[in-house]
Amino acid sequence: MAYIGKEPIVGNFQKCDAITVVNGQAAYTLQVSSTNVVPESVNHMLVSLNGILQAPTTSFTVSGSTLTFVSNLATGDVIDFVILLGNVLDLGTPSDATVTNAKLAQDIISGETALASTPADTDEFLVSDAGTLKRIDYSLIKGGITVADNWRLTASLTSNGDITSNLERVDTSGQGYLGSAMSESSGIFTFPSTGIYQVSYFMVGQTASGGDGVTGHMLVTTNNSSYAEICSGYFGSSDQKSHVSVLVSNVDVTDTANVKVKFDVSSIASGSSLSGGSTQNQTHFTFIRLGDT
Repeated sequence: MAYIGKEPIVGNFQKCDAITVVNGQAAYTLQVSSTNVVPESVNHMLVSLNGILQAPTTSFTVSGSTLTFVSNLATGDVIDFVILLGNVLDLGTPSDATVTNAKLAQDIISGETALASTPADTDEFLVSDAGTLKRIDYSLIKGGITVADNWRLTASLTSNGDITSNLERVDTSGQGYLGSAMSESSGIFTFPSTGIYQVSYFMVGQTASGGDGVTGHMLVTTNNSSYAEICSGYFGSSDQKSHVSVLVSNVDVTDTANVKVKFDVSSIASGSSLSGGSTQNQTHFTFIRLGDT
């Protein structure tokens, strides 16, 4: 809209509560909704006394929330109203649905306090859901690998069957795990949380001469009872040699109480073995959580 002269300035206008005149008193407390208020200055006020607008400074002054007339008022005087104009450079609180995208600065976030660490699960982000701005917890959008664990066989194995003992989490200097760790009992591994895990079985061993072959299996249960082979590996030779075979499969852990994994070895003949050690990885197992189930 065009204006003749200066465009009107919008301020935070407030009408003060009614003030009762006290005979012989010049000073009065300014309140809005029973709460003391402080004008921007004496020139940001409209004061009507006995139906006449008073001149700022000449007829009244203000200090903090105290309005003081230049002379004491008397019985019969009436303070008609006191209106605070607010800061003429301050628009006050905008009405609902009045602030549009065009009114926001492009660098509105610039200079604000930066988060210097990984967000907590309950920290919130703003996302646009089909054009509607919504809050979302970090726990619902965080990505990346949250679990990475490594176990190994600590002593060489020369007998067939499930690998139930001589297992340890890798603990030598320079090695470690990420997130919540796997737990193990009698060779059965329990996952720390649901998700899709990449599970690897690294078979390292030796075969005796005579064409011996060693086979290993990765077995999974989804009911904490019956196990099924989901992948297998093999190494063998007609000569006594060292060998490596790697078994890798994704495991869908929908329930940590029921979905578990274990490993076995078979076809070990005399002179053959599955190698293990407690100071470096030989036969070992890795568990990496790739994402949500």
